[in-house]
Amino acid sequence: MTDSLLEAIACNSRELLKYGFSAEEFATLAQRQNMTNTDILAVAKVFEYLKEKKTDSTIDFMLRTSRLPLKVPKTFDNFDFDRVTGKNVDKLRSLSTLSALYAHRNLAFIGKPGTGKTHLAQAFGRACCEHGFKTYFIKMTELRDRMTDARRSGKEGTLLASLVRPSCLIIDEVGHCEFDKENTRLFFDMVDRRYQKDGYYNMVFTSNRDPAQWQENFSESDSLLCALDRIFDDAVVFTIKGESFRGRKLETVSLRTAAATPTAVSDQREHP
Repeated sequence: MTDSLLEAIACNSRELLKYGFSAEEFATLAQRQNMTNTDILAVAKVFEYLKEKKTDSTIDFMLRTSRLPLKVPKTFDNFDFDRVTGKNVDKLRSLSTLSALYAHRNLAFIGKPGTGKTHLAQAFGRACCEHGFKTYFIKMTELRDRMTDARRSGKEGTLLASLVRPSCLIIDEVGHCEFDKENTRLFFDMVDRRYQKDGYYNMVFTSNRDPAQWQENFSESDSLLCALDRIFDDAVVFTIKGESFRGRKLETVSLRTAAATPTAVSDQREHP
């Protein structure tokens, strides 16, 4: 048995273990059955196919449960980086490495409407899914409504568990709605639990308003200040200025109407 074949078996050792035997056992079986090099390579390709199929299935599940757009996905590849200038553009481009997730660094995209904040947040979330990390996208108004419903039904714990579980939690459009005292406290509880979470994780926020102004949308200032302290304890805030990305495909058609032409009135009198 050649070294290349042994290497092929070793590369699939994890898949082999899922079926109850090790790479060494498979090598012994191959010798016992007088399997040719072609046979062994064929088996290795089968296990490689199974591994790729499982990876694709995992990614598909992650994307379907993330609430990220699937029909027209937002990715780093279809983001127009050429329209972004400044000395820190490289930091924006490096988001695709997911270093922020691995380092537990939260992200915030702040800027006027149409400057690409949500696109970048969703692109980061999609990259997380493609690397096997559970991601969840929710708008701030939806988060408020879900917290209110959970309080009314006594299911705050269930809701918080579902928001703490994802490796990457994306909250879009912070500052578009008001949070009462109880929801502000729930928001802090969610942030605090994620702050103490094990493994790889982070939170991503988008907002038209500077974080210093977020307190205007929350009713419990002490809880909010504690939440912000944890959110920005280790974070990267991208402040995006400039014109909106929207409207690039706008087509303006100028037309002019002509002066009305008098219409001859037919003689409708009865003729004898």
